[in-house]
Amino acid sequence: MMDYQEVLLIKYGEVALRKGNRHIYENMLMDAIRKNLADSGVAYKLYKEQGRIILRSEDTGLARHIPRISCIFGITSVCSGIKLANDKNMDNVKAACIAYTKEHIGDLATFKVTTKRADKAWPGRSDEISADIGGFILESLPSLKVDVKNPDFNLMVEIRNDIYIYSQTAEVEGLGGLPPGSAGKGVLLLSGGIDSPVAGFLAAKRGVDITAVYFHAPPYTSERAKDKVVDIAKQLSHFTGRLKLYIVNFTHIQLHLADNTPPEKITILLKRSMLKITDKVAERENALALITGDAVGQVASQTLHSLKAMAHTTDLPIIRPLACFDKKDIVDIAKKIGTFEISIRPFDDCCTLFLPKHPETKPKLSIIQNIERDVPNLLEMYEKAIEEAEIIKF
Repeated sequence: MMDYQEVLLIKYGEVALRKGNRHIYENMLMDAIRKNLADSGVAYKLYKEQGRIILRSEDTGLARHIPRISCIFGITSVCSGIKLANDKNMDNVKAACIAYTKEHIGDLATFKVTTKRADKAWPGRSDEISADIGGFILESLPSLKVDVKNPDFNLMVEIRNDIYIYSQTAEVEGLGGLPPGSAGKGVLLLSGGIDSPVAGFLAAKRGVDITAVYFHAPPYTSERAKDKVVDIAKQLSHFTGRLKLYIVNFTHIQLHLADNTPPEKITILLKRSMLKITDKVAERENALALITGDAVGQVASQTLHSLKAMAHTTDLPIIRPLACFDKKDIVDIAKKIGTFEISIRPFDDCCTLFLPKHPETKPKLSIIQNIERDVPNLLEMYEKAIEEAEIIKF
């Protein structure tokens, strides 16, 4: 195997449909790969190869770096393989195939060969090439049997500018979606709960570049509650490629609203204040949308009446990826992306500490707006909170 160079083959899905601007999306994927490998210690070269991104290295054991790449949105799968020069020499291909098979098939009993021939100058059809290679493997390893429907070992041969050999059986599935940042920027209302990190993850999967805003309320919320959200943001950044977190001190605004508004309406007024502040952050960040973890009917601020009352706080679209999700579905995703165990740490966020016993579930927008108009200095407090916000970049 030392005659052949080890590579990682990185495949993408929707990006391939982008036609004239596909190269832009491919470059975004390559930038995200470089970021995730920045501290890996591996020396490598990254390049495009007719519908694939190839990572080539003189180092061995490249498979250990696959988890750093498969978590990037836009990538559908990653697998390790070998590369050899495309010199139109079938004997060289057969030799490489049998060497790769001997090293990787282990105790598996059945196999098939699948050929993809992007280089149309190569003689023979793809199925003919597969049959030729498969026959050679059977002669060399007579204990194996061919199974074209459900093989234990699927040997892939891709004939492109170079030739790549790998086992489809060993491919690591990626997350799919679109590359980080390819759809523009959105600002996520990030709490310490389970839902909002999942909402951020799903928005990022569609190419949204995530900036997050967390509303901190010391001394009613502890530094450990803040640390929890920082840890969530850091975990999310593994998928988003990068992430900027605004930590906004919300204490004075919460107390001000509590002193100047009816208790049963405080829930919707607090959420509207958060959205208005987030809208101002979006303006600073040139963002195109706000993102929330709202799920219809889950709590008082997420009834349809409440969502309608909140929709008028911004001219930007409010993306609610979880709007029709069951809680179990949300928890399942949170566990998959590694935010669940962080979110369930027992430190309350600012919302839960100011909830009334009987929050209003069917607020009327006109009444809420009139109450807000009568609260003194509210807009000035929003501006001050943003000016004094702590910003952390991941």
